[in-house]
Amino acid sequence: MKAQLIRHATCVLTYRGKNLLLDPMLSDAGTLAPVVNSPNSQPNPLVEIPQSALDLAAMEAVLLTHTHRDHFDDAAAKRIPKHIPVFCQPEDERKLLELGFLAVMPVHETVRWSGFCIMRTGGRHGHGEIGEKMGPVAGYVLQADDEPCLYIAGDTVWCPEVGAALTAYQPEYILLFGGEARFNEGRPITMGSRDIYEVATRARLAKLAVVHMEAFNHCLLRRDELQAFLQERGLLKQVCIPKDGAFFFDI
Repeated sequence: MKAQLIRHATCVLTYRGKNLLLDPMLSDAGTLAPVVNSPNSQPNPLVEIPQSALDLAAMEAVLLTHTHRDHFDDAAAKRIPKHIPVFCQPEDERKLLELGFLAVMPVHETVRWSGFCIMRTGGRHGHGEIGEKMGPVAGYVLQADDEPCLYIAGDTVWCPEVGAALTAYQPEYILLFGGEARFNEGRPITMGSRDIYEVATRARLAKLAVVHMEAFNHCLLRRDELQAFLQERGLLKQVCIPKDGAFFFDI
């Protein structure tokens, strides 16, 4: 298994020899409108994809947690070849078919592909009424006999569904979407420092990586802030915070 952060939540996951493109946001920096009702009004994305970090021709499947534009934008819909498999939550199947994708594979519970299993997990994209308005999101567990178990939590805060996934699958590696994305009102809609701490302390034997940071205007938690928080609690050996373009989970 190997993983590379491209930018934000966009990663390349190599699992059992197959290259999966996770949550592609491929727009050029500054070409998308900012999320409104946020303390930061900069246009998105905030940064470019690192040069030569992504080879679309080498991707063999796409894995989507959901289709909010910071996880699947118009540029991705246009640039990704329409014939490759796209694994998604069932709620997004119709949209992807209408966009012309020919091999849309909704994950209701479990899908087996190329010798490994993709299991859907639950989550909450925020708290209370705001979380409900954000709509459904998926996390996934990748599992194979000859690979470590990988849990991708998706756009969620710490919640019972995340705890249930940790208990059910006992993942050896966990990919969290951080950034503490938020609006001017209400609580965060993605994981902040405390959520990440909760996962790390409940999965002491797992290695964690935190992405979804410093690339979209409503993600306010910076890498250096999270690093300082984790360092104070002695968790930097367990939790990594990769830079854009960096490899992690290289097993």
